[in-house]
Amino acid sequence: MAVRVVSYAVPAWGVGELWYERGTLVNHELPRAGRPPRGVGSSPLVDRIRAYFAGHPVAYEGVAIDLSWTTPFQQSVADVLRDVPYGETVTYGELAVLAGHPNAHRAAGTFCAGNRFPLILPCHRVVSATGVGSYGSLGAPYKRRLLALEGVER
Repeated sequence: MAVRVVSYAVPAWGVGELWYERGTLVNHELPRAGRPPRGVGSSPLVDRIRAYFAGHPVAYEGVAIDLSWTTPFQQSVADVLRDVPYGETVTYGELAVLAGHPNAHRAAGTFCAGNRFPLILPCHRVVSATGVGSYGSLGAPYKRRLLALEGVER
């Protein structure tokens, strides 16, 4: 079955995309400036995302995501990430402990670096013990901006 792409625009943030296969989210790209929309769409998830970027606390429980590719360790990290509350942070070490693997902070960070669902599995809420940490191709400034949106100063 083909992947259905839904583009969405968020004022002051840019254009992002949601990719669905058989009604399950298989990838989510955060909005970034300069990305041309493929045709802006709407869905209940897009409405939640827009509310989030407008500064409202939003929860993403019930959003079906494809984690069929994960190992048991990665699944445990994903489960913990879903429960990190809006406006709060955990360190990579704390994430590993909560996922049941206390010595796997680097592996938890690797999972975050490849996260396909950045708001549903909010890796921006995972910080290093000494600072904010990285945030993939979007960089630490984007991560700080997301945290500031949630009232977290780092």
